Amino acid sequence: MIYFDNSATTKPYKEVLDSFITVSSEYFGNPSSLNALGGQAEKLMIKAREQVANLLSVKQSEIVFTSGGTESNNLAIKGAAFMNKNKGRHLITTSIEHASVRKAMEQLEQEGFEVTYLPVDSDGRIQIEDLKKVIRKDTILISVMHVNNEVGTIQPIQEIGECLKKYPHILFHVDAVQAIGKVPFSLHGNRVDLCSFSGHKFHGLKGTGVLYVRESVRLSPLLAGGGQEQKLRSGTENVAGAVSLSKALRMTLIEGKNGIENLKRIREILRKGISELEEIQIHTPIDHSAPHILNFSIKGIRSEVLIHALEEKGIYVSTTSACSSKKKSPSATLLAMGVPDEMAESAIRISLSYQNTENEAVAAIAAIKEASEHLRKVMN
Repeated sequence: MIYFDNSATTKPYKEVLDSFITVSSEYFGNPSSLNALGGQAEKLMIKAREQVANLLSVKQSEIVFTSGGTESNNLAIKGAAFMNKNKGRHLITTSIEHASVRKAMEQLEQEGFEVTYLPVDSDGRIQIEDLKKVIRKDTILISVMHVNNEVGTIQPIQEIGECLKKYPHILFHVDAVQAIGKVPFSLHGNRVDLCSFSGHKFHGLKGTGVLYVRESVRLSPLLAGGGQEQKLRSGTENVAGAVSLSKALRMTLIEGKNGIENLKRIREILRKGISELEEIQIHTPIDHSAPHILNFSIKGIRSEVLIHALEEKGIYVSTTSACSSKKKSPSATLLAMGVPDEMAESAIRISLSYQNTENEAVAAIAAIKEASEHLRKVMN
């Protein structure tokens, strides 16, 4: 099996699974309980928070454990909007955000907020000048993903942060779900106020995540209850999930020192080989793109047909975001980039992890070539 769908989810590290099982079976107490088992669980939560904070170079008090990227994005966006609605009701995001950001913004529009959706160029990248033009006195939040989950485009997070130094009243949220472990960046250095992470994107477990909340930032909680996670995320803490996430993050960042270069080599092999196929269009830009994603279309071959043809050969790829892949409409991201409908409907996403190899890339190229040639003959 060749697994090239890592942007949808990654295979958990064995050590991560082991830690989850150990904590779940031996330290199953409620961290809020006053008994000894509760105390043990609380200590594990404190340690996990400390480790994640150290790995992200932030304070422990700035780490909020969540159930994943969707919850982190919703808590950041809605929490910031509702907390600051008396200061203004204008929000800014891009036209190519993940559904968990886009839908959150749409819900806020129904609550009386106004949202500006920044356009992107043919590389899927926003322009800083466009952002500057739409900032208003009543702008309270800007939300921009670091790495696009479909085509891998890296947004100018550092430049946005620099721009926002002139606007201390505007909160800056970054969806870093696809960036962590692949595109290094600094939270404090880039003036980021809120940042979302999802454990299963870096070999952790599904249902685990983190929201970074800068110390001075206040959010309106989405859940009412016992006030866990600094009163931002009520509900009994997922101790095993937090411990396993901290382990996955540590292993990913350690492996990333060499792994990122390996990703670059593999993607270059894929890009070169796929670019030689007939009627091909590669959507992932050469510059300003993360090393683990390659998005392309083969004219006249619908993506789901090619996906199943490759699956028969033991090769697993995907179309758009996993959250949207079963919808029949073409990718909104590709359409925003100016890709014609026909090509957008044929889009394939290859997404890599540190475990992939150059030999797998060579095998995948041969399989894509063989499958596409066969499909053309059948269709003709």
